[in-house]
Amino acid sequence: MLGNKRGKLLREYVADYTVFDLETTGVRTDYDSIIEISAVKVTGGKVADTFSSLVNPGRPIPYGATKVNGISDEMVADEPPIDIVFPKFMEFIGEDILVGHNIHSFDMKFIWRVAEEMYGKTIGNDYIDTLSMARRCLPQLAHHKLVDIATYYQISTAGAHRALNDCLMNQQCFELMAKEKIVYAEKVCPRCGSELRRRNGRYGEFFGCSGFPACRYTENC
Repeated sequence: MLGNKRGKLLREYVADYTVFDLETTGVRTDYDSIIEISAVKVTGGKVADTFSSLVNPGRPIPYGATKVNGISDEMVADEPPIDIVFPKFMEFIGEDILVGHNIHSFDMKFIWRVAEEMYGKTIGNDYIDTLSMARRCLPQLAHHKLVDIATYYQISTAGAHRALNDCLMNQQCFELMAKEKIVYAEKVCPRCGSELRRRNGRYGEFFGCSGFPACRYTENC
């Protein structure tokens, strides 16, 4: 839903939500463009509906992006631009709580930016980031990429890095992680949503992000 305030990062399980995922031309959330947007509506923990569309970004897709997601210039040449696709995405998600992997640091920033550019407003839907959730409830894993979590739960990773496949994979991971015992952190990183842990440094105790080295946020105790 459009509003004047961005939605909040939640740290809880809900049974009704919409998982979404983006594929983009790169990782710069202030510059790069969406080339695929998908969503899966979930009611009572079960998939109820899906949405998916390729997007013509109006610019060449870099080789590095195509290598990751398999989406080429030829594939998007006849697809609609974001100003056609995005309103349909907004209608699909409605006022649902959004769920996604690493969305706090990545996907939400893209859709906030697009909403602000198109409507002069932002997206007020609250959201749950399964990356920070995985770090809390599966600390035994060395890595917490979506494919790592899916592999842990023996969920097929076929078609990973295409938006709809990732949504369906993430929905299953979210439901299974919700059954794990989660120890909630004393403090949460404002940048990535991961747990802040007490650490000792040269100048005494401080809080450091458990997402290090990807996130290097620190603050004083």
